[in-house]
Amino acid sequence: MRINGKPTRTLWLAADGETVEIIDQTRLPHDFVVVALTGLEDACAAIRDMWVRGAPLIGATAAFGMALALRHDQSDARLDEAYGRLYATRPTAVNLRWALDDMKALLAPLPPGRRKAAAYARAQAIADEDVAMNEALGRHGLEVIAALWAEKRAKGAERLNILTHCNAGWLATVDWGTALAPVYKAFEAGIPLHVWVDETRPRNQGASLTARELNWQGVAHTVIVDNAGGHLMQHGLVDLCIVGTDRTTAEGDVCNKIGTYLKALAARDNGVPFYVALPGPTIDWTLADGVAEIPIEERDPAEITHIAGRTADGARVAVQLTPDGSPAVNYGFDVTPARLVTGLITERGVCPASRAGLLSLYPEHG
Repeated sequence: MRINGKPTRTLWLAADGETVEIIDQTRLPHDFVVVALTGLEDACAAIRDMWVRGAPLIGATAAFGMALALRHDQSDARLDEAYGRLYATRPTAVNLRWALDDMKALLAPLPPGRRKAAAYARAQAIADEDVAMNEALGRHGLEVIAALWAEKRAKGAERLNILTHCNAGWLATVDWGTALAPVYKAFEAGIPLHVWVDETRPRNQGASLTARELNWQGVAHTVIVDNAGGHLMQHGLVDLCIVGTDRTTAEGDVCNKIGTYLKALAARDNGVPFYVALPGPTIDWTLADGVAEIPIEERDPAEITHIAGRTADGARVAVQLTPDGSPAVNYGFDVTPARLVTGLITERGVCPASRAGLLSLYPEHG
């Protein structure tokens, strides 16, 4: 994607070939700040404190975190420590475990002296593979959007209205995004489209991240409050829903930002197609029942009781919303059952949200 015309990824190696640089997403949308990660502690903080977020980007950052951990100590103990500390940063996104398992399987058999170079090479490959997967996912999603646009245009529509939830765009991956990759492909193809952007409380990642990147790319969009989606669907103002996912079960249940389940229910009630976009590493083949088996992260209640923003004079401030003494609970994700999902868009194609559908694209997991 481009920022002010410059092609940019969400993380990259610095000129020294070892330091990892990232966009600090907690400073968006108002400030574009690049942070240098120089060691394991920095990588853990980046994931835990959501300087980076989104399942694919968490995985790529964790892979580079393993490499950073081995800069000055390539011992077995350091490898195990890095794995454990990075794994503990975020419980829900399966890409984190996938990337760490991939890295450890490669590095553990190697003699310590070869581990550092191998770790950096594999981490870079994981980042590049993420870009390629999401670009392919975007092409398959474009087919869905193009077919729906042909149908709507034949009925006199002037544009296609797409609703997304939270941020599953370029900023949630190394490049392109998941839910927004098809949108960017459709935009490039000249399909007239407009995106409804949920603000997505409590962290407002729709308003701060999705709106920011759509603005950078020049895609028409409108920010709405978290719970306006159902109203828009009732009035025929949404043609298609596309969301991302942090973990998808082998049966097709999808775990995504809290509130996704409600969007899926509204879409089903109003006959709006509801698609979920995901790269293969987001599928957890060890789980079947998402509601019962996926661990749901509970984050700091302060994300609910307080809100941050920029004042008229440019200062960044946080203000309290709730009365003193009122407790809050902050569930980060919910699970949308496969029965509510129209289809899954992956880098290998589009399939039904079911074990049979996923195995038709990933037969190696049969």
